[in-house]
Amino acid sequence: MKHVKNRALLLAMLMTVCTGVTLAAGKIDIGKKEYVSNCVACHGVTGKGNGPVAEILKVPVPDLTEMSRKNGGVFPFARVFESIDGRQQFQAHGTRDMPIWGTSYKSSGSPEHDDYPYNAESFVRSRILALIDYLHRLQAK
Repeated sequence: MKHVKNRALLLAMLMTVCTGVTLAAGKIDIGKKEYVSNCVACHGVTGKGNGPVAEILKVPVPDLTEMSRKNGGVFPFARVFESIDGRQQFQAHGTRDMPIWGTSYKSSGSPEHDDYPYNAESFVRSRILALIDYLHRLQAK
């Protein structure tokens, strides 16, 4: 009887581990998806500022892989968040050449079903944070 319980426990643990590995293997990189959907046209696939639209813009597109290096080796999280969110414009920052993704995310984020609590600000913030995580991973070593 003890052997049967041990085998059942071992089987249950094995199934849990295998399921977790399978889910991890099929993991979606939300930050990369956000980047490809919203940033590649200007910033390029590698983040170097050489996207297909970059050459027709009036201002040079920044190299996103150099943000940490240009900030003393520290990723400028707050500045990046404010640039992406863009709903708070600071007079000292000048005009906004980049689209305001915070507003765009909020308008595209309404739920299809009303049967659960929904917080638009949380939705916007999570998409921006996923994108920032991806940008952090793009930093030159």
